[in-house]
Amino acid sequence: MAKGKSKGSVYRVTELVGTSRNSWEDAARNAVEVAARSIRDLRVAEVTKTDVLIEGGKVVAFRARVSLSFKYER
Repeated sequence: MAKGKSKGSVYRVTELVGTSRNSWEDAARNAVEVAARSIRDLRVAEVTKTDVLIEGGKVVAFRARVSLSFKYER
């Protein structure tokens, strides 16, 4: 690579599951907001799967599986 050119960036993608009693959107938001407390430079969150928790024949919680990427520092 020629001198003076950018070396590019490196990102990690990790999977989280957020939960909410209200909605899948809240579940995804919870996953991102909790991760943001300890991970810097979050970039992209992709909801890859949604499901619900059922108890006694009723939906009691929404779950969102989120692939979250963040940039490694150089």
